[in-house]
Amino acid sequence: MKSTNSVGLYNRLNLVLNTFNPSCWSDISQILAKLNQFKLTSQNGDNQNYLAKFANGTAFITFDFGIDGVSIEISKYAQTLEDIYAPFSESHLHMIAGNFQKEASSILKDDWSRFQVDGINGWDKWDDGKWFHALFKTEIKSNSQESKALAQEIFRQGVSIARILGKYFLDEQISILIPVNIASNPGNMALTLGVVLVTELLGIYVLNSNHDFYWESGRAAKDRKSGDKIGPRDHFFRNSTHKAFFKLFESLYPWNGQRWLQVNINTLQTQRLRRRTGIPEEKIFELSTAVSDRFFEKYTKEDVKYARLRMAHILSDGNSQLESVSIEQHLRTIGDWMNDQTPVLVGSRSGLVVDPESDNLTILLQPTRIIARKRIERNIDLIGALIRRSSFGKQFKENSDRQLVLHITGPVPVEHQKDLRKILLAYKRMRARLPDEIAQRIFVAFSVGQEDHATFPKRKFEPLTIDAIYRMANAVVFPSQTEGRGLPIIEASAIGLPIVCSKYYPTEVFQNVIGKGLPDELQIQYTLFLELNFSRGFLEEVSRILLTSRDELQSINHNRIAVQERYSHKALKRKFESLLAQLSRL
Repeated sequence: MKSTNSVGLYNRLNLVLNTFNPSCWSDISQILAKLNQFKLTSQNGDNQNYLAKFANGTAFITFDFGIDGVSIEISKYAQTLEDIYAPFSESHLHMIAGNFQKEASSILKDDWSRFQVDGINGWDKWDDGKWFHALFKTEIKSNSQESKALAQEIFRQGVSIARILGKYFLDEQISILIPVNIASNPGNMALTLGVVLVTELLGIYVLNSNHDFYWESGRAAKDRKSGDKIGPRDHFFRNSTHKAFFKLFESLYPWNGQRWLQVNINTLQTQRLRRRTGIPEEKIFELSTAVSDRFFEKYTKEDVKYARLRMAHILSDGNSQLESVSIEQHLRTIGDWMNDQTPVLVGSRSGLVVDPESDNLTILLQPTRIIARKRIERNIDLIGALIRRSSFGKQFKENSDRQLVLHITGPVPVEHQKDLRKILLAYKRMRARLPDEIAQRIFVAFSVGQEDHATFPKRKFEPLTIDAIYRMANAVVFPSQTEGRGLPIIEASAIGLPIVCSKYYPTEVFQNVIGKGLPDELQIQYTLFLELNFSRGFLEEVSRILLTSRDELQSINHNRIAVQERYSHKALKRKFESLLAQLSRL
């Protein structure tokens, strides 16, 4: 039953929102500048015990929940907050998004409330990409009627979102909101605007979690030098010359609110944020990741086979035998497959069988979604080079029972179908360069975030967890071009897997992850994924990794100890406790 106070506050929120009637981008900026004049008192404002208050209602909001890195990090954050809140009150955690993919159930607990809001997904999933395209892919002419109409539409959507969120926040007694990437990576400008309006007007505390900023790998055309490549986020600067629009845009990403703290995932982001925005140093913090204790548990060869067996049932849709679909068939039906994205094993032809429990099976793991900046096609190039020019390839050719699977764990965002096609075409080219007898023993698996199957209970299988998926592999391959952190490096090290990775951009972020500058015992050891041609020395190093048992690889124990020291759950909990205390003082 709604409290009288909640109803009253919601009515007042609506009255204030009704006073806003902007006609252009500059009007919206003026409204935001005056928000503190309309500030409403939060219904929980008189509670002196801030942890008990936060425990009573904490909400996370992002574009959508799936099995991607952001969703997994939110799950870690939420579990950490549950631990912090436990001594003070029964915790009430809420997850808000434009969509909850079915895979999200593997990382979101059943007792965390879910609230799906139409119109708050991002990019091509924000009204089929109509508004994203209008803002960032099309020129907005200053002072034009089209510009004014677009400003009014985005504000209308923002107010609608603010009303929906405001009602939910008041009904559920939400006192702290944690937006993740909402106010740093502009997938939905109306959502960001709505979050700003409702949090400022209701006095909600905000920990603004920034995993990616729009200026990372992005800049205006005028700032590119001759010969510079177009960056993957250059489109956010498409209308940087429209001063009124871009002034508002820059103020929202990120918003420097009265009760907002900025929480970044690396030091470089913090430095750039201070320089670009002038947000006070005391309102900018960093929050590292944490690795589940399960990653550090010892496991046996039988545990590896058990993980592989369960994954085989996922890839085969519960069948007892894991068979391939031909590369031609998958390419031919790729459009239909994108709609449901069922797990599949792709081979040089259909009907090839893979034994998941074979000692002759090698699995290279790419634990990411399929998007261009991950450069997954480079793994295909590596496999082809290994087969043709290395000692691993020699043994692979000599032993007709040997098989190799490149396993990609994540789904394909709808806007990245062309990136999936690029991987498949690279696989097709590699096949053409190899004898058929060799090519038919090399596969690419797509598990699209699935960790369970309807047949598991009947077979008394436990659902897979992310640590179990890592256990399947002989090595992790990670030739990414740019990262906000680089979680696969940390997780591979924790589970005890060798990793072949690129020095992704920004370089400072990569160096922070591997621990450059720290004592040797805290640095992560890795094999550098070469950018151009693969040298014989590099291929032999990868061969050594794949042909040597894990117990004999010296880097394994070293990396596990280093990661345990730097990325423990206890360290993340201490950081959150500090952030909540700082937030309560705003």
